Amino acid sequence: MKTYLNPNKNEWSAILKRPTQTVENIEETVNAIFNDVQRRGDEAISKYTELFDGVLLDNTEVSEEEIEKASNLVSADLKKAIQTAKSNIERFHTAQQTERVLVQTSEGIECWQEKRPIQKVGLYIPGGTAPLFSTVLMLAVPAQIAGCKDIVLCSPPNKQGKIANEILYTAQLCGVTKIIKSGGIQAIAGLTFGTKTFPQVYKIYGPGNQFVTVAKQLATKYGVAIDMPAGPSELLIVADDSAKPEFVASDLLSQAEHGADSQVILVTTSKTLLASVAAEIEIQLQELPRRIMAQQAIDNSKLIYVESNQVAMDMINEYAPEHFIICTKNEDFYINNIQNAGSVFIGNYTPESAGDYASGTNHTLPTNGFSKAYSGVNLDSFTKSITFQKITKEGLKNIGNTIEIMAEAEGLQAHKNAVSIRLKDLES
Repeated sequence: MKTYLNPNKNEWSAILKRPTQTVENIEETVNAIFNDVQRRGDEAISKYTELFDGVLLDNTEVSEEEIEKASNLVSADLKKAIQTAKSNIERFHTAQQTERVLVQTSEGIECWQEKRPIQKVGLYIPGGTAPLFSTVLMLAVPAQIAGCKDIVLCSPPNKQGKIANEILYTAQLCGVTKIIKSGGIQAIAGLTFGTKTFPQVYKIYGPGNQFVTVAKQLATKYGVAIDMPAGPSELLIVADDSAKPEFVASDLLSQAEHGADSQVILVTTSKTLLASVAAEIEIQLQELPRRIMAQQAIDNSKLIYVESNQVAMDMINEYAPEHFIICTKNEDFYINNIQNAGSVFIGNYTPESAGDYASGTNHTLPTNGFSKAYSGVNLDSFTKSITFQKITKEGLKNIGNTIEIMAEAEGLQAHKNAVSIRLKDLES
């Protein structure tokens, strides 16, 4: 990891730059695949699955028999762990449900808002080197609670043409209605346009690599909504002498092992801690099965010393991390002043892994600085709000003249007439 001591503010942008390709480097590839899938449907998707995943599939839809067989191969201990995590995630997301909001804005005028589920949703579950069955929980559980009718899951197959047993078990546990063996850009394109195999959905959710992230953004050009631009994982820890170096190192490495394009950062007011964490990372890194991948991410990551909590806070809000861990004596300062973060973890005994799996919060979060404007996935991500209004005769008399004056000022005579005609009818 690169070490920086009291960097000037004008250097922050360069120091905190993510190790990702620019959209321009990726967009041409994404556009080409989207155009091909739009023209040729399943045939094109099959071609790209063979090209990128190394397998030619006769049938991309997962059968009930495959799900049952996969579920039987998941150990009892893991099933119990998944069910425990599911229970916590359900509890937290169910608590996010809201009642109808009803207000009488004026005498005779009632306005209210109600939530409705998004009927058709597509869930993207990364596969590759670490099939993320935990992401199935994070997406399918709130989709089910919200009442989404069609819940379509896509995940890339392995070289044997299979999706991980754990993903299939978790999907059926959480009420997924259709599972498709497809990943990458082609899966996002399939969900966007619809094919014989892929239902066309209204909104796409889930993390992925840089290509998947750009593909999701391109899907919005074709009228499909997305949860957020969620790309390679990232973590920022703020810590002082009250933090345990071995804990801090373990959290940094937990995100580094996601992939070579992940980024982890330590911001600290203690030079002693900085040195201790650097040494501890080297020790723990040697024990990791995914050491080579984690090392690549660590090479892109930073250890930053600053002189005060305020400077640290300013830097953190500028970076806008996906995951933010607070391990300081004055934790309330950071809790109260964090403006830009996907999810926050507080104290020495709150590892980021807890949020990844089982504490109950959602781990599908905005990356690449998007937490400045986006929230992580939550129950509202699977609903839309519809407003209603009902005006009585008396209500229209009360508000009618206001509408007429405003409509005339905007030069919209038909808008005014829609009110005037009714007022005249009431007068007669």
